[in-house]
Amino acid sequence: MTHDIALRTEDLEVTYTGNREVTALNGVSVDFAANKLTAIIGPSGCGKSTLLKSLNRLHEIQPNAEISGDVYLGDESVYDTDEPLPEIRRRVGYVPQKPTPLPVSIYNNVAYGPKIHGDHSKAELDDIVETQLRKVNLWEEVNDRLDAPGAELSTGQIQRLCLARSLAAEPEVLLCDEVTSALDPISAEQVEETLADLKSEYTIVMVTHSMEQAKRLADDVVFLYLGDLVERNDARSFFENPQNERTREFVKGHTAVEYDDADGADESEPESTTAQTVSAE
Repeated sequence: MTHDIALRTEDLEVTYTGNREVTALNGVSVDFAANKLTAIIGPSGCGKSTLLKSLNRLHEIQPNAEISGDVYLGDESVYDTDEPLPEIRRRVGYVPQKPTPLPVSIYNNVAYGPKIHGDHSKAELDDIVETQLRKVNLWEEVNDRLDAPGAELSTGQIQRLCLARSLAAEPEVLLCDEVTSALDPISAEQVEETLADLKSEYTIVMVTHSMEQAKRLADDVVFLYLGDLVERNDARSFFENPQNERTREFVKGHTAVEYDDADGADESEPESTTAQTVSAE
């Protein structure tokens, strides 16, 4: 079954210059389906975060980043455009790995985007704040303390607050960079449930190191290795019938315990997967 393409890259190459030159992405051309969740996976340092940030030009914050190729939001170029950069980043929102609230109230964390991107009445802002907090399953937990600082929430609540803040700007695409890696298991499960609910309304592109998380959430999977696109497929085909030998080796290496479980082995995820940390990409 084919789906509309919300976002795509065309021969995208990103090189970091400095003490030494490093090509983080090597001519990557890949599509991201609308209203689906696509997981980007691969070993540390393979270019996952670079690909994610290049989708709304966040990597340009680094002065030594050079890029060629293009990214298209629908039929519109993200790079060859007169559209202001803040507007591009509103349309393609970003939720970072480390949940960081603005130093304002819970209410104003969510209302921040609508305030700077539009002219809304207090009643309209009230409705936006409630709507977005409900979308991330946070309203019932905070509706009686909206004036409290966002930083007073738990880490898991702050991550959902950051999701609500991004959604309040009305993005077309939501980029999520390891958004559960800093959370305890219960908070991570709550964020996963939120993302699963949101993908019917938004196109979500998510970087993850967890193969189990990709299996639980992803509709499609993109596998990068040393800056190259190795394989892109729907999640079931990717995990059950990978087309590339390197993909087969990677999947087998990260799910060895699961395969052994058919013979009675332990069901837990391999330590090598759960202990991985995020590197600068």
